[in-house]
Amino acid sequence: MNTIVGTIGNASPLVADAAPMIDPFGRAVTYLRVSVTDRCDFRCTYCMAENMTFLPKKDLLTLEELDRLCSAFIAKGVRKIRLTGGEPLVRKNIMHLVRQLGRQVGSGLDELTITTNGSQLARHAEELYDCGVRRINVSLDTLDPEKFRKITRWGDFAKVMEGIDAAQKAGLKIKLNAVALKDFNEAEMPDMLRFAHGRGMDLTVIETMPMGEIEEDRTDQYLPLSKLRADLEEQFTLTDIDYQTGGPARYTRVAETGGRLGFITPLTHNFCESCNRVRLTCTGTLYMCLGQNDAADLRAALRATEDDGLLHAAIDEAITRKPKGHDFIIDRTHKRPAVARHMSVTGG
Repeated sequence: MNTIVGTIGNASPLVADAAPMIDPFGRAVTYLRVSVTDRCDFRCTYCMAENMTFLPKKDLLTLEELDRLCSAFIAKGVRKIRLTGGEPLVRKNIMHLVRQLGRQVGSGLDELTITTNGSQLARHAEELYDCGVRRINVSLDTLDPEKFRKITRWGDFAKVMEGIDAAQKAGLKIKLNAVALKDFNEAEMPDMLRFAHGRGMDLTVIETMPMGEIEEDRTDQYLPLSKLRADLEEQFTLTDIDYQTGGPARYTRVAETGGRLGFITPLTHNFCESCNRVRLTCTGTLYMCLGQNDAADLRAALRATEDDGLLHAAIDEAITRKPKGHDFIIDRTHKRPAVARHMSVTGG
């Protein structure tokens, strides 16, 4: 029988000898990304349709259930949790979950982080730091307010800048994430780089991922990062480094700025060989791979009993189905996404 070693907040008891999660290819799963909501206050053109139909609120796990699920994963060896969305900070009372999980940082969890569009940062930055968050990702694809409004449809650039200011004042380290989009922001990347590094922030550029039906044609948006890197190297000296944050980015050091530049390349160079991640949705669905449709329903096990044994067994079974790699492709013939669900459902 498993040995109980204590409880954290309102979550279920942690299990001392829960088996670590090793997938069929010998990779340890130590990183959990949790989409706490599929809702967002932006409608970024490469991410979702403008008139999105979101999940009914009754289908979402409660914050207490998300806490219990996260605690089960921590007991099974997860060392890093990233809260995502949609936009995680638009979920009502989300800071309750952040505070509960933050109590496990240093006693099972190495790091609790969050990915945000920055719209709600001004009012949450200090509390995030108080809850144990030390590092966040902010999605920002342009420094031009008019282009920002165009790409986000609903976003307010000034509000995001205010949020970045508040986060840095609160002591949060920031990494900017920019999706590289052909004929939209590729010429802006040198300025994005100088802006980020000038304020002590890392910058990561990301290839657009073919997920979910949108109004735009992704074959027109796609910009290979191999080309972007070659263009940047006409102005900057980029040296590959071993720096890692637990995610899929490969980093370089930029000699002229002294900062770090990361590349996430799901299409031109997939990052699957060292994948340590699984993704949990706000409905309790576990995706073992961002670019595959196979999933496990953890909500049923979660709600069947308060004994976490059934939940741990469901997690173990799911990990046995983690694939070697994703199936991301750009379908130039039919112009269909490689994966039907939107990124906001899975949480990136």
